Amino acid sequence: MSETIRGVLERILFSNEENYYLVGDMRPEGEKASLTITGVMPGVQCGETLEVKGDWVVDRRYGRQFKVLSVKSILPSTVHGIRKYLGSGLVPGIGRHFANKIVDHFGSNTLDIISDESVRLREVPGIGNQRAHSIRKAWEEQRAIREVMMFLQTFGVSSNRCVRLVNRYGNQAKAILQNEPYRVAREMDGIGFKTADQIALNLGFGNDSPKRLDAGLLFSLGELEAEGHTCMPRRRWIQHAANLLETSEKKLEPRADQLLETREVVSPEGDLRVQLPDSHRAETTIAEVVMRTLRAKSDLPPIKVDIAARWAQEKANFQFAPEQVEAIGKGLREKVSIITGGPGTGKTTILRALVQIVSAKKADGVLAAPTGRAAQRLSAATGAQAKTIHRLLKFDPGMGRFQHDKSNPLQTRFVIVDESSMLDVRLAASLFRAIPHTAHIVLVGDVNQLPSVGAGNVLHDLIECGMVPVTRLRKIFRQHRESTIISTAHNILKGVKSVPFPVGDLGDLDPEKDLQFIKATDPEKCVDIVRRICQEFIPRKLNMDSLRDTQVLVPMHKGIAGIGNFNAVLQRALNPGRDGITFGTVRYRVGDKIIQNRNNYDLNIFNGDIGSIESIDSEKSALKVRFDNETVELTRSDLGDVSPAYAISVHKSQGSEYPIVILPLMKQHFMMLQRNLLYTALTRGKQKIYLVGDPTAWYMAVNNADPAKRFTGLREKILQTSPIKP
Repeated sequence: MSETIRGVLERILFSNEENYYLVGDMRPEGEKASLTITGVMPGVQCGETLEVKGDWVVDRRYGRQFKVLSVKSILPSTVHGIRKYLGSGLVPGIGRHFANKIVDHFGSNTLDIISDESVRLREVPGIGNQRAHSIRKAWEEQRAIREVMMFLQTFGVSSNRCVRLVNRYGNQAKAILQNEPYRVAREMDGIGFKTADQIALNLGFGNDSPKRLDAGLLFSLGELEAEGHTCMPRRRWIQHAANLLETSEKKLEPRADQLLETREVVSPEGDLRVQLPDSHRAETTIAEVVMRTLRAKSDLPPIKVDIAARWAQEKANFQFAPEQVEAIGKGLREKVSIITGGPGTGKTTILRALVQIVSAKKADGVLAAPTGRAAQRLSAATGAQAKTIHRLLKFDPGMGRFQHDKSNPLQTRFVIVDESSMLDVRLAASLFRAIPHTAHIVLVGDVNQLPSVGAGNVLHDLIECGMVPVTRLRKIFRQHRESTIISTAHNILKGVKSVPFPVGDLGDLDPEKDLQFIKATDPEKCVDIVRRICQEFIPRKLNMDSLRDTQVLVPMHKGIAGIGNFNAVLQRALNPGRDGITFGTVRYRVGDKIIQNRNNYDLNIFNGDIGSIESIDSEKSALKVRFDNETVELTRSDLGDVSPAYAISVHKSQGSEYPIVILPLMKQHFMMLQRNLLYTALTRGKQKIYLVGDPTAWYMAVNNADPAKRFTGLREKILQTSPIKP
């Protein structure tokens, strides 16, 4: 017979973000001792009062536990529960200190006072008008979040998604979810179609209703775009949507025609592929700007290219290779040109020479890169200021767009964009739109790296169209030949499968070698070895800082050897302690490394930026985080956009270099094991790389030289725009 228990969730002992399985200590009302509860409990947090229904079980290892079958979050009614709830940081503005003072003053009436008579909070010493008002406001927001959370609990929506829903829709969030669930899927990242669809079907929406089929078709195209495609053959699109909706392609065909007629989906004339309008506009913009720039006259002052290259060579005090001279010449003669090559092939020498020549001619030039770290490296390499593309274009949050665009172009005659393999179509379109047609554009990147995180394959498509002059750098220069990291990276591209310097255990590592492979065929052993490298080997044998100098790069998010578990393990090892604030299932502490996962134009921080937590304000549930050279404050509503960064994906590492890189490689990562992923990971390490895992996984990655094809339309749009075919 199932039993129902009400109590306060005192501690979360274990939480799995993938399936919302949780193990925690709960203190029942009227009891002094706590009990262990286990089960699927989405969205619950420490300090909440829960009503759980389930059965008692005896675990051979952990003893007597209460297995939860259903859970309901309710407002606490006891003084202990109220104190725990308010002191948990769940209500911004009330931390442990003020929670104790308020509850001491109002006792079991505390929540009623905050809700209905918040002016009385001023009776508590230290709480004035402003704090009382902010507590009342935070309470109202929290109440809206709680309503949404309770509604969404059965659908497995995380607490940070609920916060973003309330931030977006305010007190109307629950009503919109109930009446227009597909709108939420369309407008909100993180509330996917499947969640919205489950809500809609439970509320009585028809399985083959036009609203559902239209929403499913649009979501299908968006999901394909999230995989990197900017367009998709119509037949594949219909098949993908049919599988998603569990319906027939025949029923979807007329709805697809309707979406094309209303221009919610576009199909270029004479093309059997379909695109979302934003992707179509972005690719069209890039194609038009490239062709217009190639045809326009140069605004550079007259330059004798051969003499300029010799002058730069004399300044460098060494002889340039013929392909380096060729790249310099193309950059100065051609309006748009591309330089592509791997590590150690001389890209930096070319960029420094171009900057020196253009500066000597007093021609205004700008240098840009997709990420902050890439921009810093570009500045250090050339001696000139480089900016991220976002900062160069100056996003205006009030207007919701970049300040520099076609009507307000950049004041420049020469543009260099490094790490161009990271450019997705939308960012590239924004940049190209802001460049004067009389300026020169030099795109620099390694086409063998992973393509952009966002949709598109811009650098590859520009090379393949045949209209843009390209210099391919293949020679590894002498100063780089002794680097095992660089030689191994190039060998990966050639398909060389031998595992580099394999050792059997951590104790066999040679501190002098720059690249080694530690065997660990078991995921638990792999995680433990990575922990020991960070906690023991790096500080003791290399005399380096595991937090500042090291980055763990992981191919996949899920599983024991996934990003989530690595972050939990490494946080406990490198930054232990209990002080901090909890958001969702993550406990953030001072000193934690975190990564921004979405562009936040208001705070001027962007997807992929990594920072360190400098301080925590538990009263406001806010973090102060140092990103590069500036500190920003992240409030509770911003925390859904960050995650721990002890371990990050290889994709997120693009554009960055780290003194030490640790790369776990397991057969369980098989979905992501590709040659370009392995190559990209290795080229992130400057001094040391430690691969930990199964040699079979290495062979699998090197063998997989055919990454999943991205369907894009940029190449075709360039050829359609050009009067001359290559």
